[in-house]
Amino acid sequence: MRNAAADAPVLPNQAAPGVMARIPGGTFLMGSDYHYPEEGPAHPARVGAFDMDVTTVTNAQFAAFVAATEHVTVAERPLDPALYPGADAAMLAPGALVFRMTEGPVDTRDISNWWHWTPGAHWRAPEGPGSTIEGREDHPVVQVAFEDAEAYARWAGKELPTEAEWELAARGGLEGAEFAWGDELAPGGQHVANTWQGPFPWRNFATDGFERTCPVRSFPPNPYGLHEVCGNVWEWTTDWWAAQHAADPKKPCCAPLNPRGPAIEGSFDPAQPAIRIPRKVVKGGSFLCAPSYCRRYRPAARHAQMVDTGMSHIGFRCIRRHAASA
Repeated sequence: MRNAAADAPVLPNQAAPGVMARIPGGTFLMGSDYHYPEEGPAHPARVGAFDMDVTTVTNAQFAAFVAATEHVTVAERPLDPALYPGADAAMLAPGALVFRMTEGPVDTRDISNWWHWTPGAHWRAPEGPGSTIEGREDHPVVQVAFEDAEAYARWAGKELPTEAEWELAARGGLEGAEFAWGDELAPGGQHVANTWQGPFPWRNFATDGFERTCPVRSFPPNPYGLHEVCGNVWEWTTDWWAAQHAADPKKPCCAPLNPRGPAIEGSFDPAQPAIRIPRKVVKGGSFLCAPSYCRRYRPAARHAQMVDTGMSHIGFRCIRRHAASA
């Protein structure tokens, strides 16, 4: 069994934006044919070399960006009624989706049992009015929509990764491994990611030490030096969502270089035809992923996220492409 986390290099502490790890380019097997249907088909993908933030962007880093630019996040602005036909006016107030643990077992097919639209929730108050990021300055910033993540990346002189770039980096060179650190979820009985332990969504034993987000660098990095690349928070990518990967050539030599994902037209949610909000791919799983419900704390895992919606388990990290790879 592979477990590279224990032997991975310990990088200097991220005291400010700009600490990045070099991710070598190359061809890798992207996706999976053995987990959720949207992860297939597994196919060769090629990406050029780039640098990636060793951690997700923290509350402190995002606060510096807001102070410098006076950026107002999507969650802090009123919603456009034209985009949400038939919505209750009270639901159009500024806010975001907040996870709330249930009191007991519920139907896990209905996410409204634990996700609640919360007016007043935003990055400074991630659980809604009365909550704060005080004391959580080194936690990932959450409740940021795609637009907010892009704005931060531009300010920092960086970009957001494509899905292929993100997955290559998360795999850390461990070709074919199930997780970013090897083949076992908890090698040697030790937790190496912030996930959910217990029956979801009503009891979290938190044996990994965290019930919600954890500070960045709480767990060992993957072989490329990236901390919490799986678990803790989902991470935005620039690719539009599609229900499956495109059928790419079977030969690695023929894989397209730096694929940029599908067209926007296919990203809309067919279950909500009246709501024309496109969706991006988010990667990596979060502290809400549990073996009993959502085994998405893996590099191949992917999920659809509307670009306008902040949530209490989605953040991001940035990249800087090398000139020859852009």
